[in-house]
Amino acid sequence: MKKVGIIMGSDSDLPILEKTMATLTEYDVPFEVHVYSAHRTPEEARDFSVNARDNGFGVLICAAGMAAHLAGAVAANTTLPVIGIPCKSSVLDGMDALLSTVMMPSGIPVATVAINGGANAALLAIQILAVGDGALYEKLQAKRAEGAAKVLEKDRAVGEKYNK
Repeated sequence: MKKVGIIMGSDSDLPILEKTMATLTEYDVPFEVHVYSAHRTPEEARDFSVNARDNGFGVLICAAGMAAHLAGAVAANTTLPVIGIPCKSSVLDGMDALLSTVMMPSGIPVATVAINGGANAALLAIQILAVGDGALYEKLQAKRAEGAAKVLEKDRAVGEKYNK
């Protein structure tokens, strides 16, 4: 199975990425985590991106706040799918990071999840990998069925209480 590369612009993004790592672990998807800044360590971020496919990665997840150029910088140096997680900052509540992540020029796409959307970034990466992995697809299907069953149970309980 291909690995997921997780890159954060700063270790202050770690609490968001802990959700990402927990979700990947739940699905037994291997991953590797790094702190590379698009601005402070551009060569390291570039080298990681350029070599990611050869190093066994299938999807890259990048989390950054404020200017949030990391996902775009990574995407510029690889043809692997890149998922951006815009991180909330104290200045504009993450809207700056969201816009920086989602507004990529034509030809350099970055899939973008919600502000602080670490779990959904992992699930999107898992879905991408599941295109070529039947066992991973089955895990996704089972989890979706489990989620639907929980909602239907809540519907039943609410209906019993309020529908007279």
